Amino acid sequence: MGVTAASESMQERPSPHVRRRRIKLHRARTVWGAIAMTTVCAFLPGSGFVVAGRRQLGLWVLLPHLLVAAVGLWWVATHTRDVLRLAVDPDRLLFAATVLLVLLLAWVVVLIATYRMLRPEEPPRWERMLGGAWVVVLCLIVAAPLVVGARYAMVQRDFINSVFGDSRSATRPAADAADPWGGDDRVNVLLLGGDGGVNREGIRTDSVMVASMNTGTGDTVLFSLPRNLQEVPFPEGSPLAELYPDGFTGEGDPLEWMLNAVYRNVPAQHPGALGETDNEGADALKLAVSGALGLDVDYYMLVNLAGFEEVVDAIGGVMVNINDPIPIGGNSDLGIAPDDYLEPGPNQHLDGFEALWFARGRYGYDDYHRMERQRCLINAVIDEAEPLNVLRRYEALIRAGEEIVRTDLPQDMLPAFVDLALDVKNAKVRSVVFKSSEQFSPGDPDYDWMHETVQRAIGQGPKRPGPGKGNGAGGNGPDGNGAGGNDTSDDVVQKPKDACAYTADAQD
Repeated sequence: MGVTAASESMQERPSPHVRRRRIKLHRARTVWGAIAMTTVCAFLPGSGFVVAGRRQLGLWVLLPHLLVAAVGLWWVATHTRDVLRLAVDPDRLLFAATVLLVLLLAWVVVLIATYRMLRPEEPPRWERMLGGAWVVVLCLIVAAPLVVGARYAMVQRDFINSVFGDSRSATRPAADAADPWGGDDRVNVLLLGGDGGVNREGIRTDSVMVASMNTGTGDTVLFSLPRNLQEVPFPEGSPLAELYPDGFTGEGDPLEWMLNAVYRNVPAQHPGALGETDNEGADALKLAVSGALGLDVDYYMLVNLAGFEEVVDAIGGVMVNINDPIPIGGNSDLGIAPDDYLEPGPNQHLDGFEALWFARGRYGYDDYHRMERQRCLINAVIDEAEPLNVLRRYEALIRAGEEIVRTDLPQDMLPAFVDLALDVKNAKVRSVVFKSSEQFSPGDPDYDWMHETVQRAIGQGPKRPGPGKGNGAGGNGPDGNGAGGNDTSDDVVQKPKDACAYTADAQD
């Protein structure tokens, strides 16, 4: 009899496993109620489970979601450097894309399960179809940002691997991520604007600038060299110094012995002279610019102006000040008049085609006028590249960048350059322009004077008495430790934004 009573007691009290199965779901009275609660669940995953009576499951889904969202927003808002480092790390980008897709799958499963729990057991057919359609819409709404984020991560990963992948260089310094600057207090990057348009043989580097950045403070000096600089010396001890003992000069057309011809002609005249490299022209030009400025050029970045208009269009155009009519087309040497002009005025919005001619137009002007415009255009592109602007056109911008950018920056150095770029953004930036004056002639340059000017500009050379009217090259520049001096302080050292301002007097 005791056994019988025990058996009856066990039959009356089911096991916990059976009880869990018998939990009654709190379904919505109508499909409309299920739709409303499922919509809330799209923004608060797991909340629908709580309402449906699956409280424990709902909290296991909801609380981690809120925690991850809060921590994620806090991290993005307070760790800008880490976010940008992630954006240049292909492995982390792949991981981020995978996480987003897994999150998408889980979110969709939660949405569908929520609706099935809350929906009345036997709704009319049309209500069932309506509810199902709405769940599909919610899934698409949830999926859109996650799919876009995953796609952007993969596009960015392809860009990093394509532009900054494994490359060989004969002039790149030996550095690694652990000690990116090798103990140096400055890193010098050669910025080239190459013109490889239609009907042009090879690329002519008509825009040559060096960004010399202080690795501790981010303070930067931009050195602009004229494309027609002649007899450029190569650093002592380099292979090219032996091949060109008198500098880059020789017989024949003088145009083929100017600075902008180094990139194309040195590899043609002495192929393989620099050893293993993927871009012998860039390495030759790095050495030439090093000899001209007296600086060790560490890396280069080349932007082909033939595709530059695609980048400008991708960011929605740029805003510049135009002080003089800028020619579109034309050839001064052949007497061919321009097809049109960009009209003067402040805050002129240019599309890609117009921006290209703002940088390229030379009819009626000298190279220095064009060099100044190119620097202003670079500033304008940086100003226009706001986060929302970039995100709206991100994929087009990345695809355009893959086609027009070449560099020898190694991939593992990108995090260090991200940190440096953030420092530069908030630091002092000045520009040193070597243009014709009593001190400087591109046809017969005084390279000793150029070296001295460069050293003072970066704060490592002797300072001469303040600005005067003599013919010296010294003196403190406008910012206290710049190049220039005496009669060249205003001509040589400029603040980029001041040089790009609209000058109403120019129109009088």
